[in-house]
Amino acid sequence: MAPDFSTRDSDGHEFRLSSHRGHQKVVLYFFPACFTPGCDREAGKFRDEFPQFTGSSTQVVGVSNDEVETAKRFREHFHLPFPVLPDPEGKIISLYGVGKPGGHARRVTFLVGLEGRIEEVVDARDPEAHVTQTLQRSKSP
Repeated sequence: MAPDFSTRDSDGHEFRLSSHRGHQKVVLYFFPACFTPGCDREAGKFRDEFPQFTGSSTQVVGVSNDEVETAKRFREHFHLPFPVLPDPEGKIISLYGVGKPGGHARRVTFLVGLEGRIEEVVDARDPEAHVTQTLQRSKSP
């Protein structure tokens, strides 16, 4: 099972992973930091591919250890149609075991199925390839 958590997104709305069980898959993608070249490209690619994810009843969610205001500016600047979860204390990053020295997250995505189980893990360094691999694996039966 995917570790459950509850937090507030960059806009102050509550996000609880388990609330998606039974009706929506979740693409839970961790990224190192807002407003860095690789993460900017990755967020843009997730934004551009977003209709393909949502067409399969999937919610995309980004997580980084940035502060709330930074995450909010990031989401607004890139016009992201999905929530960004600020995790400045690294609780979610730690829960999923994707931390690296300095508190940042590694670029890892967990595909959480309808029943709340982790179905796939995508661990790719290249931001754009990461999104492409995530989309391919989310479409797999």
